[in-house]
Amino acid sequence: MRASIVGCSGYVGGELLRLLLQHPHVEVHQVTSERFAGKPVKQVHPNLRGSSDLKFVSAKDLEDVDLLFTALPHTNLMQRFDEFDARAGRIIDLSADFRLKDLEAYREWYDLDHPRPELLEEFVYGIVELHRDQMRSAHYISSAGCNATAAILSLHPLFANGVVDRERPVVAEAKCGSSEAGNKSSEASHHPERSGCVRSYKPIRHRHTAEMAQELGGHVNFSATSIEMVRGILMTAHVFVRDGVTERDIWRTYRSEYGTEPFVRIVKERTGLYRYPEPKILAGTNYCDIGFAMDGDRLVVMGAIDNLMKGAAGQAVHAMNVMCDFSETAGLSFTGLHPI
Repeated sequence: MRASIVGCSGYVGGELLRLLLQHPHVEVHQVTSERFAGKPVKQVHPNLRGSSDLKFVSAKDLEDVDLLFTALPHTNLMQRFDEFDARAGRIIDLSADFRLKDLEAYREWYDLDHPRPELLEEFVYGIVELHRDQMRSAHYISSAGCNATAAILSLHPLFANGVVDRERPVVAEAKCGSSEAGNKSSEASHHPERSGCVRSYKPIRHRHTAEMAQELGGHVNFSATSIEMVRGILMTAHVFVRDGVTERDIWRTYRSEYGTEPFVRIVKERTGLYRYPEPKILAGTNYCDIGFAMDGDRLVVMGAIDNLMKGAAGQAVHAMNVMCDFSETAGLSFTGLHPI
């Protein structure tokens, strides 16, 4: 199958290219960047030296392929959809342009009137574990936000199986690596300002909150904090459970939802350094590790991912595998490193 990547010079685009170059069923045809058009990909993604002779092209020079990945800044695809749709029968988008189904939600969370509201229902939300069946016949998939992915996967079994006491608040916070902000420098990413920081950059109204509400069917009070880490997210949520729910019930709930999932692991050990999820050892992998601890009717849930993988490029390749009827783990078998 031939695939191309639109917007391949960023961190997510580079990670997506790395995965597709190793995929047994995919030939990467073209990769685009307006800034680096004509230059070899290894100049921007040095980890790919010796892996590819591809050069960046302008999006205006795209040729027809079987599937197009779009990894452009937010609002680009919604404005240029027809242009890219003409180049492929299927699109997997890694921006926020088609994640939400509610037109009003785009006005509330993104302060815009969506120019293509008729397409919102055409895009399948990109978490395979929740929407696998829909993806099998989909033409368009919208990858989920990285923080949303960590929160939704961690909390979905509890919401879906009536474990959560919905009369009480759900509070979640994500500790996030710096790559989440992309590869464009800013005052906040300047080394003396970024190094060693524990910065609460979005204590309220993070846009990914809208995805959590959409997929979980309930509100999550979400905050995000930057920490000294390049890759990774550790999401910690405090949930109150219904009367009579035990730890055994929680185990049963997670196993019933994720027992056969290839990329979700329940991590709750009695001893050792890694008793609970740890994003450090997930770098480069497509796993979401989920753990929990109970204190009476309060359940603390932890979810860890690599934001560039399970939160972006790896999630998109997983979705492609389902869409195209490939093995779900194709191109995604890397297990991570220890120590790292």
